[in-house]
Amino acid sequence: MSSVAVAMSGGVDSSAAAAILLEQGFDVVGVSLHLWQQGQGVAEKSESVEQARQVAEQLGIPFAVMDAREYFHEHVVQSFVQSYLEGVTPSPCVGCNRAVKWESMLSYAASQKIDYVATGHYARLEQDDSGVVHLLRGHDEGKDQAYMLAFLGQRELLRTLLPIGGYTKSEIRAIARRFGLEAAERSESQDLCFLPDGDYRQFIRENAADKIRPGEIVSLSGDVLGEHQGLPFYTIGQRKGLGISTVQPVYVVKKDIAANQLVVAEKAALGKTGFVAGRVNWIQGSPPREVLRAQVKIRYRSPLVWGQLQVLESGQVHVRLEAAQADITPGQVAVFYQDDEVLGGGIIQLAGRN
Repeated sequence: MSSVAVAMSGGVDSSAAAAILLEQGFDVVGVSLHLWQQGQGVAEKSESVEQARQVAEQLGIPFAVMDAREYFHEHVVQSFVQSYLEGVTPSPCVGCNRAVKWESMLSYAASQKIDYVATGHYARLEQDDSGVVHLLRGHDEGKDQAYMLAFLGQRELLRTLLPIGGYTKSEIRAIARRFGLEAAERSESQDLCFLPDGDYRQFIRENAADKIRPGEIVSLSGDVLGEHQGLPFYTIGQRKGLGISTVQPVYVVKKDIAANQLVVAEKAALGKTGFVAGRVNWIQGSPPREVLRAQVKIRYRSPLVWGQLQVLESGQVHVRLEAAQADITPGQVAVFYQDDEVLGGGIIQLAGRN
């Protein structure tokens, strides 16, 4: 009998994942990663661990808690704050999955001589005849989370099971109800785990107040239109909350860190057809040798857009999109697809028309 450690949050997806694997005959162990406990997050995160423990008891499986708070704070929270200070808008969950969650789960599995790790992500895995594992989108298009796993590689995927990727959300809730799990009726959490109220601006104030400076809001031509409260509090494409009055609506198009200026323009200035992505991960281990036509997502909730991928000598990827996108934002994750398969992804560094 193969064994598997399931990352459990107490929610319906991870609870159903554990139940499915148990029904399939695996020797299942539930593991809750304690990632965050500070200020407002204490009650929420402690509650999730207890909810996961309750599900494990209902399923009759062993349960363990891993304390990964220090590592999470160093590699995710501090990086999150620093990214905003450097003028980019981070996407912390994608990096956290590989650097924290999978590393922690694989470490636990190795220490306990457990064969696999599993999560409740809506994505699928297929292994070909040569042994290479392919990451595929989940069957439920509205819940697909393959984007979030784009930084995983063969090392992680060869030991990973994703049991709910072939189901829809409603089917997963039905499975949880069939097992009598209270998690079946729990609502989903939409916020970052260390931002229970979703207010990233207040979080930055609390963690980097001494590094935030007001400055000028300027037009593309350099005309001063007003004053911003600190560049970390604004994102590319933002229109509301600028505190200025203009004849036509204007949007944030650039954050000039050197000059401490927030640059705004009318909406037409947002459209970009190209960008460079760095820190690129290729799920099969190596980049394409030729220019590749693929579909691209520039954010988790963005639509797929066709584009040309060219790998540069530096390992970065130059992406030329076939349709301009208004919200290409440095710091966000661009993920590359062919049909249902995720090829990999990287961090958007530069955006431009060419």
